[in-house]
Amino acid sequence: MQSGPVRETVDLTGYPDLVVVLLGFRIGSLRTLPALIAIGRGLRMIRHDRPDGLLGDEQFLFGWNHLGIRQYWRDPAALEQFTRSAIHAGWWRDFLHDTKGAGFWHEAYHARGGMEAIYVDMPGRPGLAGFAPLRAPVGPFMSARDRVRADAAARR
Repeated sequence: MQSGPVRETVDLTGYPDLVVVLLGFRIGSLRTLPALIAIGRGLRMIRHDRPDGLLGDEQFLFGWNHLGIRQYWRDPAALEQFTRSAIHAGWWRDFLHDTKGAGFWHEAYHARGGMEAIYVDMPGRPGLAGFAPLRAPVGPFMSARDRVRADAAARR
């Protein structure tokens, strides 16, 4: 009979290219609800028709008006394929056209090195933006792929 807490860990050696993504969606007002509904539809589709490479996802609350999602992707290629899919690309295009008062952010952490983040209409930016200097997402910082490469190169 065991006494005390049960300690466990995980073996990630089978996932050398793992990418962990944190996403946040801040509700600014009632005008924000259509944007929330749009992202909600996308999340339901992801759960119903799981994209290749999505190993797991969880939803949680950062606060009463700040929803969060954590995703685990097999590798950067699978994540990028999803972000270029109609379900995500359409939502992202529409959101960038009109955020409806919502704020959005994501941070991605790559097991092989490199981190990146993006913030859209996020007052009081969370996470990495709480201490790292902000940059405009242009040139080598325009795409997530380029931001990860720049970060990984800077760490070498």
